[in-house]
Amino acid sequence: MTAKLRNDCFALPPGVNWIPLEDALARLRDRVAPVVGDEMVPLDAIRGRILAQDIVAFRANPPAANSAVDGYGFAGAALDELVTLPLADGRSAAGEPYGGVLLAGHALRILTGAIVPAGMDTVVLQEDVEVAGGKLQFRGPLKQGANVRRAGEDFNAGDVVLRNGRRLRPEDAALLAAAGLAEVPVYRPLRVGVFSNGDEVVAPGTIAPEDMGAGEIYDSNRPMLLSLLSDWGFDAVDLGHVRDSRDALRDRLNTAAAEVDAVLTSGGVSTGDEDHVSALLREEGQMDSWRIAIKPGRPLALGLWPAGEVLLPVFGLPGNPVAAFVTGLLFARPALGVMAGQAWQEPQGFMVPAAFAKSKKPGRREFLRARINSDGQAEVFKSEGSGRISGLSWADGLVELPHEAAEITPGTLVRYLPYSSFS
Repeated sequence: MTAKLRNDCFALPPGVNWIPLEDALARLRDRVAPVVGDEMVPLDAIRGRILAQDIVAFRANPPAANSAVDGYGFAGAALDELVTLPLADGRSAAGEPYGGVLLAGHALRILTGAIVPAGMDTVVLQEDVEVAGGKLQFRGPLKQGANVRRAGEDFNAGDVVLRNGRRLRPEDAALLAAAGLAEVPVYRPLRVGVFSNGDEVVAPGTIAPEDMGAGEIYDSNRPMLLSLLSDWGFDAVDLGHVRDSRDALRDRLNTAAAEVDAVLTSGGVSTGDEDHVSALLREEGQMDSWRIAIKPGRPLALGLWPAGEVLLPVFGLPGNPVAAFVTGLLFARPALGVMAGQAWQEPQGFMVPAAFAKSKKPGRREFLRARINSDGQAEVFKSEGSGRISGLSWADGLVELPHEAAEITPGTLVRYLPYSSFS
């Protein structure tokens, strides 16, 4: 597999240092493309898979006009207050259609799902009729075509029923089966690796708290990002921990290119002495650092690592867990979706009243950890500090505040983005 990404796909124009969120997302959207092949899968295995092409129906649904109810069918409208019709012999049932043509002015017994025979276009419910002496009686009026499903009223043969890039759901299996398909082409699941870097990072469970050095911290980003990837429907691959060494990083990226289609990492992507990921990508690969006008999550590094003929996309998220989480939702989620063959997805937001007050300065779009209270208002975490990891767990979503200055008081409408809108 060779990534279909240009060498300059993440590059900012010369002289641009800060970029508004919407511009960064638009540029990223224009430059990413699917990087995975496709395969055929049966309908019982499509859940969560992404369609690799438009799907055309082989057969109409319904394929023939049929009755929506158990009742009696005839031709035309029944406008009289009391309608009496002679009953024809026989019936039409699902799988056992009536073999003849219904005589004009006659009625015929018909069951739900049964094909409507020639000479019939209207059905009256059996609960609304009386049958005696070979005759049918009911009270009108009843419009022509009542209780009949028209042939192809759902879709016709040749109609596109599902579009390329759709992430498939169980209900889509019913649609595809009705259209006459037993299997469909889907993209191979995108494999996304996550590794942590830094000599100070320790995996939870490997060292007891009392034995940790003063500068050591537990690795919270890697399990968070792996869980996010799984929640987004990708194959999450744990690439472990890499120490602060150019050689170790080079080896890890080279081996990762054979295991995964893209890499997420956090930290080590700025310009400091110990930012080895950014240094290595600049020296031997290609990397661009975007300074996004958002809070939290200002720095974002996007790179391509050459491993033979493969260009491995590398998303360098901020090292701070809150910033890594927010930038992962905003940038990694939609970009990885496109790499997986999915259409670019915008999170669905809702305007809700604020349950907080805030005086916001201009210059950056802000994302506050938030949740909806029992009154349907958005309340925010007690601290905006991006080091407060507990706020991620406390919240169910984010409140997005605009780039411009804003005065938020209780009751002000704000945009709320549930975490689930990114899934």
